[in-house]
Amino acid sequence: MADSTRALVEDVLSRDMTRAIWSVSYDKALPVSIQDFELSAVLPAVFYMFRFARRRGAGNFVKTFGTAGGTPGQKKRSATIERVAKHLVSNEGLEAFEGACERAVLGDLLLCFCLENRRRNLGRDQQVQRVAPAHYMASWIDLPDSVVNLRYVPEMMVAMLANQREGDLVVPTPPERRSYFPVGNDLQSNVLLRAFSQGVARSGEVKADQAADRFDEQDDSVGLDQLLMIRLAQQLRQAPSRMKDGGISNQRPIAERAARDFSDDIRRFVRSYADVAPRHALVEMLESCIAVGMTTILTSTVGVLFDWAHSGTVRDRDEQAPADLFVDCSNGVDRALGTLAEQSMDDLMRRMDRLPSLLMVLRLLDYKAGGNHRIKAQKVATRPYATAWLNLLGDLLHERHPEAERLRYSIEEDLAKLAEKLADDYAEVADMLEDAEARPNPFWRLAAGLMTLMGPKFLQHSRKFVDSCLLTGRPNGGCGSFSSGVQRGPWGFW
Repeated sequence: MADSTRALVEDVLSRDMTRAIWSVSYDKALPVSIQDFELSAVLPAVFYMFRFARRRGAGNFVKTFGTAGGTPGQKKRSATIERVAKHLVSNEGLEAFEGACERAVLGDLLLCFCLENRRRNLGRDQQVQRVAPAHYMASWIDLPDSVVNLRYVPEMMVAMLANQREGDLVVPTPPERRSYFPVGNDLQSNVLLRAFSQGVARSGEVKADQAADRFDEQDDSVGLDQLLMIRLAQQLRQAPSRMKDGGISNQRPIAERAARDFSDDIRRFVRSYADVAPRHALVEMLESCIAVGMTTILTSTVGVLFDWAHSGTVRDRDEQAPADLFVDCSNGVDRALGTLAEQSMDDLMRRMDRLPSLLMVLRLLDYKAGGNHRIKAQKVATRPYATAWLNLLGDLLHERHPEAERLRYSIEEDLAKLAEKLADDYAEVADMLEDAEARPNPFWRLAAGLMTLMGPKFLQHSRKFVDSCLLTGRPNGGCGSFSSGVQRGPWGFW
């Protein structure tokens, strides 16, 4: 249904407008793609972006561990734990794994510490799809094959941690500027890279050299999990190429306070625990810290946007706050606490179900305002924070801007044309578009009609995004799931 209705909407609203609004995300408010993503695969991409100040392009994982022939899909599927282990054993760096039994043990170690199969399948004959952040050298592994599959979460994290106060893109940090998370400098100056780069130093003077990072073979401080990742990366000979036109967006969430707190929390956590916690425990603890931060950013953004919908103004940073969530940390021992936690999360999820329509209103306003030459002439800044731009859109929505009447007339024209087009096959949606009594503002009417046409699949994305932020189903994440609309147990962190 979605494809056919999209074509119908394109006929009325134009292809350019439909391309701009046919989504569930709005990057000026939350610069990620609101879909499910794998939080445990985010850190290697973050390492790469901090190191090279660019997004990751193509690498050598499938070329090295996949079959030589076949289609691209067949090559990806052939890159299994079994083939990776066999390749490692046949090269220098690992000894005493030559036998079949020993090689199987090596494969299990790789699956435990370094790599993850597609759909988290078990077994050594499944396609490898993700890499774990066991060591900085995980940034040499181009998994997932496209960094876009991580839904722009690494880019947002780098922008928040680097905290560059101007510019559309995150750029290399000047050596004279003090920062805990500099971009494009040596590994030791960045507290996150330093915590994960034991035994690695850059050889040569060219910072952008993909093969400059080298492991000191005399270093005995790395554990088995780190050594396996290093040996795995060494087989690839160099880091992946830098993506062409792969600049890192300096766009940050509209929840400015939550973004600032996220950076502070990660800095304090890494500086406090990187040198004292066992490495395998540190990784899971850091992922849980990121999960809490991502959830706080999400709930804060939702709160800011719903307040914006009523007032047309983004709250000041000091007035912003995350959602009031009650979390049961008793692991379900106390039934009353579990019930309160579920009710608290229910309230958030009801707001999440309304979020797609609100973001559609923002996309409609953004498209119409962006096409207005008087508004474009104002050159309102949108990065790193789009507060001024959302305030302008709020004035348009609440008809406090001189151009509000012109935009309202334009959107009403779109409403009338689309309702006429839908009258025969989608009468219910057509009635919704024409029902000015239920929704006097035409932007809200068109948003509701478009979200109905897009179908329930798009509405589920926001629930899946919450599950991903909370590391649902992982030992170091939340328990319970809302992506299917069914609760399973109280929410909390183990």
